[in-house]
Amino acid sequence: MRAYLAQVFAIIWKDVRSEWRTKDIFSSMFAFVILVILIFSFAFELRVENVKRVAPGVLWVAFTFAGVLGLNRSFILEKDKGCLEGLLLAPADRSAIYLGKMLGNVFFMAVVELITLPIFAALFNVNLFRPALFLIIALGTVGFAGVGTLFAAMAVNTRAREVMLPVLLFSVSVPIIISAVKATGAVLDNSPLSELVPWLRLLLVFDIIFLSLSFITFEYVMEE
Repeated sequence: MRAYLAQVFAIIWKDVRSEWRTKDIFSSMFAFVILVILIFSFAFELRVENVKRVAPGVLWVAFTFAGVLGLNRSFILEKDKGCLEGLLLAPADRSAIYLGKMLGNVFFMAVVELITLPIFAALFNVNLFRPALFLIIALGTVGFAGVGTLFAAMAVNTRAREVMLPVLLFSVSVPIIISAVKATGAVLDNSPLSELVPWLRLLLVFDIIFLSLSFITFEYVMEE
């Protein structure tokens, strides 16, 4: 187990160091999410009474579309630089590669989300700093990055890889996105706990299912 965790950490550390040097993923994700928030904030001409109705959808549109950019770039950079073959030939378990890449993607998305939240709160004049909301964002991010890492590895070997990933990812992650939006709306509306718990359960169930399937099938995806 110690050797396995060392392999996972090595993959995460490699991705973090590479991103620290180039800033390719962070720059594209952050620029996109800020543009989305700015466009929507001016497009709706928000008033106090309708902020809470559109804020959850806008927030998760920004998070998920920016996440697609990061997921796509994570494997494209490996492929274009000829590092993907070397990574697969390394004496490491394929599932460790998946966990390392997935946790690295979760880290990148989490950093962008933490930077985005105060900007979003200021532009939309809504309080986002609530413990329940951080739990929702964590569950949604883990589920989205979990299945997204698998599909990014699958799409990187296709010609239309920039188009293939969003098509595959959004068609499968719809339950995660809907649950996250509904749960976020319940938190912003100060709804009773009985309305929030079902969406949290749904998020947790889909996270477990998607992560388990992705963990099991990643080895076969990389062999094709």
